[in-house]
Amino acid sequence: MLVLLILHLVAALAAPLLVRWWGTRACYPLALAPAAAFCWAVARTPAVDDGGTVVETYPWIGQLGLDIALRLTTLSWLMTLLIGGVGALILVYSARYFDTGSPGLAQYAAVLVAFAGAMLLLVLADDLLLLYVGWELTTIFSYLLIGHSTERRSSRWAAAQALTVTTLGGLSMLVGFILLGEHAGSYRWSQIAAQPLPGGGYLITAVLLILAGALSKSAVLPFNSWLPVAMAAPTPVSAYLHAAAMVKAGVYLLGLLAPALATVGPWRPVVQVAGLATMLLGGWAALRQTDLKLLLAYGTVSQLGLLVAVTGSGTPDAALAGVAMLLAHALFKAALFLVVGIIDHGAGTRDLRELSGLRHWSRPLFVVAVLAAASMAGVPPLVGFVAKEAVFAAFLDQPVLLAGFVAGTVLTVAYSARFLWGAFSDRSGVEPVHPHRIAGPMLAPPAVLAAVGLLAGPAAGGLDGLLRPYADLLGRVDAHLALWPGPTPALGLSVLALVGGGLLFAARGPLAPVLARLRSPVRGSQGYEWVVGRFDRLAIEVTGATQRGSLPQYLGIILVTLVLLPGGAMLAASPWRARIPLWDSPLQPVVVVVIAVAAVLAVGARRRLTAMLLVGMTGYGTAMLFVLHGAPDLALTQFLVETATIAVFVLVLRRLPERFSARPLRRSRWTRRAIGVAVGVVAAGLSLVAAGARRAPDISAVFPDLAVVQGYGRNVVNVTLVDIRAWDTMGEIAVLVVAATGVASLIFERSRTGPRPRRPESDWRVNRPGRPVWLRGGPTLYEERRSIVLEVVIRLIFHTVVLFSLFLLFSGHNAPGGGFAGGLVAGLALAVRYLAGGRYELTEAAPVGAGVVLGAGLAVSVGFGLVALLLSGQVLESAKVERPLPLIGDAYLVTSIFFDIGVYLVVVGLVLDILRSLGAEVDRHIEATGAAEGGLTVDKGERA
Repeated sequence: MLVLLILHLVAALAAPLLVRWWGTRACYPLALAPAAAFCWAVARTPAVDDGGTVVETYPWIGQLGLDIALRLTTLSWLMTLLIGGVGALILVYSARYFDTGSPGLAQYAAVLVAFAGAMLLLVLADDLLLLYVGWELTTIFSYLLIGHSTERRSSRWAAAQALTVTTLGGLSMLVGFILLGEHAGSYRWSQIAAQPLPGGGYLITAVLLILAGALSKSAVLPFNSWLPVAMAAPTPVSAYLHAAAMVKAGVYLLGLLAPALATVGPWRPVVQVAGLATMLLGGWAALRQTDLKLLLAYGTVSQLGLLVAVTGSGTPDAALAGVAMLLAHALFKAALFLVVGIIDHGAGTRDLRELSGLRHWSRPLFVVAVLAAASMAGVPPLVGFVAKEAVFAAFLDQPVLLAGFVAGTVLTVAYSARFLWGAFSDRSGVEPVHPHRIAGPMLAPPAVLAAVGLLAGPAAGGLDGLLRPYADLLGRVDAHLALWPGPTPALGLSVLALVGGGLLFAARGPLAPVLARLRSPVRGSQGYEWVVGRFDRLAIEVTGATQRGSLPQYLGIILVTLVLLPGGAMLAASPWRARIPLWDSPLQPVVVVVIAVAAVLAVGARRRLTAMLLVGMTGYGTAMLFVLHGAPDLALTQFLVETATIAVFVLVLRRLPERFSARPLRRSRWTRRAIGVAVGVVAAGLSLVAAGARRAPDISAVFPDLAVVQGYGRNVVNVTLVDIRAWDTMGEIAVLVVAATGVASLIFERSRTGPRPRRPESDWRVNRPGRPVWLRGGPTLYEERRSIVLEVVIRLIFHTVVLFSLFLLFSGHNAPGGGFAGGLVAGLALAVRYLAGGRYELTEAAPVGAGVVLGAGLAVSVGFGLVALLLSGQVLESAKVERPLPLIGDAYLVTSIFFDIGVYLVVVGLVLDILRSLGAEVDRHIEATGAAEGGLTVDKGERA
């Protein structure tokens, strides 16, 4: 099973490349991935036809007790057949539905295959958390598929609505899963179902939350509004997601949980009332549609209501009828959607008021549509008739539900007839359409689905044997799937429904005014828009009341909250009772006094630059405390970070006024001082309380030994970053890349990856004979902004500083340094080069895009992790390579150096990005405004 998931992942990743090579024909090889899932499920039929299971378990997150637990049962076997078989046919259909030059084709193919893989994960997962992962992946992929036509607002709105509704339902379902899993001590459903369930309101709450997720996914009231709107998606997407896959996820979840939860108080009332109401309202709405695709959409809503009510009822006979209807609905509804796609593709319209004579255009297409629509209406000998008979038979003892199902089936028969009449009849007063010829790969998929629906009816006995093991989970099954059940009450009800539906369709003319008047006072889409609008309004009101545009107010609220809540908890811990040493060295209080004085002076400083330098002094004082505490690596990093921060502040302050704004009133000034003192006391107290609250042994105590034995280094800090806690570092450098991208996107008005600003080669100031040039970008600045002494010094020390940064990089495993410190040193070298020569000099020093450096660093670090996984089975695991070298002797290399090289490049790229955005780009902005002050602007003097 895991191989199937990996196969879909590989196919999805390869899809864009295959589409680039072969165009729409790439859909054919991509169809092999879901086809493989179908064939695998067929091969596993003997393992599940007697109620057996196929189980695979792989370790995943051991600390959380989470494994990749996969389990194939009768229900998941059926879903795998549908996901794989229909998915393969949809991809074959897509090869001719789209044109080679269709926009977004590569993304469509990749996302559709990925969606099929996510659905497989959902139905094969035994762990509820793993099921939730697949659930939300289908939500994300469906969002991308529904919004395929990004240029159309309707597509974007439909995708956002589907995402919002199903995501909210999924989150509530997750809470329900957590309630069940925490009570059982396991998240594997096979284990939860075998244990006693919790009682009372706890279980009822969990059940209601889970039902909200299932109903929202299957578009059942009150969450049904998103599905008709989702018809903005391409027709193959509708045929797959909204007939055979995504909307079936909620039905599958009800079927999975019903054997254990159907007897819980609110379960049956919720699913039966919601399902029956959805069936009736959806069927009535389908009769009013003139768009063939919308007619099928509302018909799908109606059928999903039936499936939810039947499958969720939790009785043995209803369970058998539910899975039979699940199969039948996937076959006939996917076929009908594909038929509509062919009509739309050939005739250019889906409006039944504009279609006439299509049955003369393609007899095979007409036959396929008749078979699929007849199965939907429950006409023998199709599989839809078998499933509908089973539904009626299962609810003979529940007259209210049975009457509702019969009424809903009457509507189903009527809109099935309306579909065939609207698509294929000869209509007077309407010009017959003359579409182009149907391609074989477009007609074959719906024909296969219709043929399977025709063959499955007479094979109902064999189908009964395959699906019965699922129904046996709920008890003894009295019903049987059969094409001819004999003269039973269910058969009489089927005849009644067919006759009633036929009469309702025949009376469509006189009933037209009634259909126009009998509609919901508020459509589902209008209700969704109203709710979204109210939330938007609430957000505006809350924002207007709380976000007043005052940074001191925001900061004050945050700090007061810190003082009251964590501060109150700190007081409850009574930290003053513990004996606390005041210092370890006499020099420490001296440094602390310096830090305190600098902080107090920074608060009262009137000039921004003065305040910035005083704040920097507190940072350097902190570094000195590290030195006195015997932590040279931390001290070096703190010194470098503080220096880089000051450089960034200098770049930003160029665009701010020299002095702070007017000081606040005396009363508010004392209030702010009081808040500052309180926060300082609370922060210090929290540090002491947190340090003294440890109950478990300190894991860092074993780090020195681990650094030598596993990391092959004596610098504990560096080995911790690149080996012991390498995952943390990986996350941190990813955050650095995102931060750099965010900073640049706020500053740049043009592409970051375009050509860098180059100094003209014929610049007369640089090429002036007899005058030495220390930095090639220096002469481009105004003379009053140049410093020859600084240019000379930078010219002499730049390469030495860069070499020193490399020394820190390669020696950091056993001495103070490492990739982070080395990257900061190299970044500071670039910073001083920019300060001395301006933006052209920065380009001379680093003639490469910052994005390239950032991407290369992240790629090197991730690549090292993948290589380590392939070689040792553990991501980011270090190895020691020893080799004798000529003239040197024995030498060794620790592979984590490559991870550190990635960190080095990311830090250099970050600094370069900041210099380009807050430095060079700001200079360009200043020049564009015509100002000559506030930046390292270029003197555009005469050229020789």
